[in-house]
Parts: sequence; structure tokens; C-alpha cells
Amino acid sequence: MSTAVDRIAKALLYEGYMLYPYRPSAIKNQQRFNFGVLYPRSYSQAQDELEPWFTRTECLVTGSVLTSLEVRVRFLHLCDRTIQRLTEDGLFQPVDRLEVAGQVFQSWQEAVEEEIILPVANLQSLAQIPLEWPCLIAGKITEEPIVDEASGTVGKILRTRRELRLSLRVTAKLLSDSVSKVSARVENLTDLAASLSTREAALLHSPVSTHTLLGVQGGEFVSLLETPEELVPFARDCISVGCYPVLAGDRDTHDTVLSSPIILYDYPEVASESDGDLFDSTEIDEILSLRIMTLTDEEKREVRNADDRTRRILERTENLPQEQLLKLHGVLRGLRPSESDLR
Repeated sequence: MSTAVDRIAKALLYEGYMLYPYRPSAIKNQQRFNFGVLYPRSYSQAQDELEPWFTRTECLVTGSVLTSLEVRVRFLHLCDRTIQRLTEDGLFQPVDRLEVAGQVFQSWQEAVEEEIILPVANLQSLAQIPLEWPCLIAGKITEEPIVDEASGTVGKILRTRRELRLSLRVTAKLLSDSVSKVSARVENLTDLAASLSTREAALLHSPVSTHTLLGVQGGEFVSLLETPEELVPFARDCISVGCYPVLAGDRDTHDTVLSSPIILYDYPEVASESDGDLFDSTEIDEILSLRIMTLTDEEKREVRNADDRTRRILERTENLPQEQLLKLHGVLRGLRPSESDLR
């Protein structure tokens, strides 16, 4: 995967991860908001499938039956971070917040990056036998002591990731001698007890910011936004669900498709003026940077202690050079003649 594709895919992965003002105590960060959430099927069906439990990408490939296809699925696996205080009885008691020597530890949700890479297969084999790929993402529990230099251990951080059971299915349909339709479907088949029927509980059993990357060798993908006229009838037969496949990477090549839960144009890219991810659901960099600078010292302390990723946002913004901030306001990328000049 090219650096350009990886950068835009990473931006998608964390879009909505933490919203401004980047404090866990902020009301809008009390309920997680992410694109590309695939809820457990049982939970989705109980909600009349108003909440998605699968995503499906369909796109066109030109080439031969020997054209090979690679599929990758990326998402975030949520991790419940619980702060526990050591009581006088020697027991650990869950608390929302624990302050030790000026450092604040707060219960929240972190996330771990996950990637599933499917075996490469050619279009002929996928047309004959679909590639079925069950995937178990194991749960995990870890503990980290919270130590005060003066009094020793005063608490611990308990991190819990729930098990995920996913199913991936890749197929191909030969539409002509040189055109095929490929389909990649991701399902969340995680078992969810009836007692865990709330959205908050279901999220911990769901892949988040799910997106699919497809690559070909010996062929090319076809743009579904600017489809050649002769391929339009085939393109109409491509029906994606919960995602928007676009060409990605080098504009001189057509070997990569990024299927995003956010609507994008072909060959999306992160603006060169952007100094780093800000997570705030596609909000404007300049506005966020200026707002971060207005945070109080107490708010900054909470941001700094909330999460390594939010800490990096704060530190990067505080050290943002004036000339870089000015670039965020706008840039002239080129000029074109007005209609009056063309007359």
C-alpha cells in the first residue's frame, strides 16, 4: 500500500475517535460517535436493522480471469479502560476519576488498530468458489498499576477488550471477457447476550471505523464516479452497502480501491497543510486548532491525561508555528480563466 493511501486510511480510522474539546468528561464524548460501526447481528436485528451489522463493497475490475485480487479490512477494536482505586480494605473499587500527584486518571474507552488480510486470489477462482474467511479477534484483559511515589500502589488501570467474531466473504462475477464485478462483505456475527442490549454495550462488541482496501495485479479498477460510458450498465449493477468505494493512491494507476464509510471522491488525500489528525468528525483544522489554544490549563491537563493520541494533538497544537497556522486559513492551489476570458 502506498504512503498516500495509508495516510488517508489512517485518517478515516480515527475520524470521530475523540471530539473537541478532547476531554472524556465532555458530554459529547460520553457517547461514542464513529463512522463505520458494525454492530453484532443479534443487536442489529433487535433494532430492526436500523444499526448496521454488515458492510458490502461492490466495484468493477478490468482484466483477465487471472487478474489477482487482494482484500484488507481495517477497523478499531474498542477497549474499556476502567480506573480502580485501592481501598483501605485492600480491594479495588471502580471510580470515574483518580488523581495521583497531580496526574488525573479517568475511566474511558481506548482503541486498538486491527487489520485482516485475506489470501490473494484470482478472479476466476473467486467466480467459481467464493472466499469465505471467518475471523476470531480474541478478547483480552490487562492491568497496569497506578503508583504514588510516596505511598506506593494506590490503584490500577483495567483494560478490557471483548471478543469479536467476524465473517468476510469475497466473490467475483465475470460480466464479459474483460470486465468483472467483485464484492467484499464484512459481517459481525459476535454473540451478544440479551442482557447486553444497550448501544454502549453493543459498541464494545463491534468493529469501529470499518473500511475495506482492495488491490489488483494484472488489471485495473474502474471509477464508479466517472465511469467510461461503455461500462455504465455494469456500474449500475454495483450496489455497495454502508460504504463508498473510490479509486485511491497514485492518479496514474487504478490498482487500489478504498471503500470508506464516509463519502469520498476518487483519489482522496489529506491536505498537505494539515499538520496531523484531529479526529473531530471532519471538522476544519483551523477552527479546531484555534479552539484548542483557548482551553484552560485545567482542561489541557485533562486532555493530556486522557489518551496518548489526544495528548499528541494538544502538544502539536501548542507548538504550532505561526506560519503553519496561517496556512490552515487557506491556500491558492491554482487559477483558471473565468468564463468572460474564454469569450
